[in-house]
Amino acid sequence: MQKILSQRLKQCRKEKGLTQGQVAIYCDITEKTYQNYELMTREPKLEILIKIADLFDVSLDYLVGRTSIK
Repeated sequence: MQKILSQRLKQCRKEKGLTQGQVAIYCDITEKTYQNYELMTREPKLEILIKIADLFDVSLDYLVGRTSIK
């Protein structure tokens, strides 16, 4: 799950044309914290993952690799 989450966070962010800093501001976390999510040195809490899914307009299942349907 970790590898696919990392890849999908990066992919979705780039598709939306957002910087890591912009995503961090939306989620009310530091940019470094968000970078750690993309690097998978840290896993996001569920409430943050929900915010990210909402921002990227995808499902939680998509982000964690349970489906390939956004």
